[in-house]
Amino acid sequence: MVRSTSLLAAAALALSASGQSLYSKKSAVLQITSVDYDRVISKSNYTSIVEFYAPWCGHCKNLQPQYEKAAKSLAGIAKVAAVNCDEEINKNFCAQMGVQGFPTLKIVRPSKKTGKPTVEDYQGQRQAKAIVDTLKDKIPNNVKRIKDDKLDEWLEENKDSAKAILFSDKGLVSATLRTLAIDFAGIVSVAQIRKSEANAVEKYAIDKFPSLVLIPAGATEAIKHDGEVTKDAMVKFLSQVAPPNPDCPEPKAKKPKAKKDTKKESKSSSKFSKASASHKSEDASSAATSAKHETVVEPNKPTESPDANLKDEDTPEPIAIPTEELKPVIPVVAEASELRASCLNEKRTTCILAILPKDETSETATTAVASLASIHRKHDARKDHLFPFIAVPASNPLASSLVKELSLGSEEQVHLIATHGKRAWYKKYAGASFGTDEVEQWVDALRMGEGKKEKLPESLLASAEKEETKPADEVPEHSEL
Repeated sequence: MVRSTSLLAAAALALSASGQSLYSKKSAVLQITSVDYDRVISKSNYTSIVEFYAPWCGHCKNLQPQYEKAAKSLAGIAKVAAVNCDEEINKNFCAQMGVQGFPTLKIVRPSKKTGKPTVEDYQGQRQAKAIVDTLKDKIPNNVKRIKDDKLDEWLEENKDSAKAILFSDKGLVSATLRTLAIDFAGIVSVAQIRKSEANAVEKYAIDKFPSLVLIPAGATEAIKHDGEVTKDAMVKFLSQVAPPNPDCPEPKAKKPKAKKDTKKESKSSSKFSKASASHKSEDASSAATSAKHETVVEPNKPTESPDANLKDEDTPEPIAIPTEELKPVIPVVAEASELRASCLNEKRTTCILAILPKDETSETATTAVASLASIHRKHDARKDHLFPFIAVPASNPLASSLVKELSLGSEEQVHLIATHGKRAWYKKYAGASFGTDEVEQWVDALRMGEGKKEKLPESLLASAEKEETKPADEVPEHSEL
């Protein structure tokens, strides 16, 4: 048996950046950890969307530019955040949040109980516009829509509270105005009046739309906003009454570090290490604790978070996320007899074979292997039963036979094929590239039984009597990619 160490190294190199974030420090996407989640998301006044992702996930990489656009569009209106589930500090938290595949998007909305938001899966299209539209629809509406005949009554309500009115030529209340009402909840009562309400328009001498006016508590005269009708400008205008509500609690101030006593350092280092580890563990579990108080609901069925005093048995068991070090997980089978025992015999069902060229470290070869590894890893995390993926190096005598007898093309190229020994068929991958998305679409089609299948030559199949039947699940005893 020949171990393909060069391919192993190349594939590992191809995924070496997997532990890094998909989003730069300058990104509009909030990059949070399990420690930040409770303060930044759970206790926020804003509606949020949170992406749970893994850097090696092809779908996550495809979503990234659209998610970035959504974050920019929703700035000041809703929060767009991301959690890297491959980071050790986040793994248990991602499991508690019910993450079973990547990317998982969840909408988090404040409820009547502070710090116990409602959580629901985002099921919409993974395009910026769809994400933005969905988030805007989820923002609570605390804006009063007023007509001429109700204006005086509204002005008489809560005389001790300041009031703001947006005069608009539109009937619907915008997400921006709804967010403004959230910012000043309990401070300024916010209403919207249409331009068709002639008495109100005349009362406040409105000559352009949209226009914002502020009526301080106890005052009868309104102050007109002369600046742009943007979120930041309106917040600044209303702040002359009082500053807006804080979005979320401020982070705890770090205590100043005490000077080290070198004489005592060696004796106390063990104690300090244990205390530090305990403190970090406590911080990292805070969000997971918060997650237990949240309700992860079925799509389109948001509910209020459960009572914090629920018994342990009422809390669903978390779904485990793999914690092993990320690495390709498909085996390299270099001997013909082992390949026949694993896939190419009359008793075997579906297998996917990646037939590799002599240059196993080429970009195409490593990309194909990395894509297959990522796909299988995702299904393993979901505990799905997926047929085996096997890499067949050029050193395996059957590699050349497969290429020639199936008319796959050049032996200097990578070829992906699905085989089914029991039904004697095979199916070629006809994609132009070996990216995760393209390959996964082909794999999904196989799972659904779609696509044309061709006759697998008998010369490539071993009889069940001659070959030792070894379960495909035992194949990974060979070198893993």
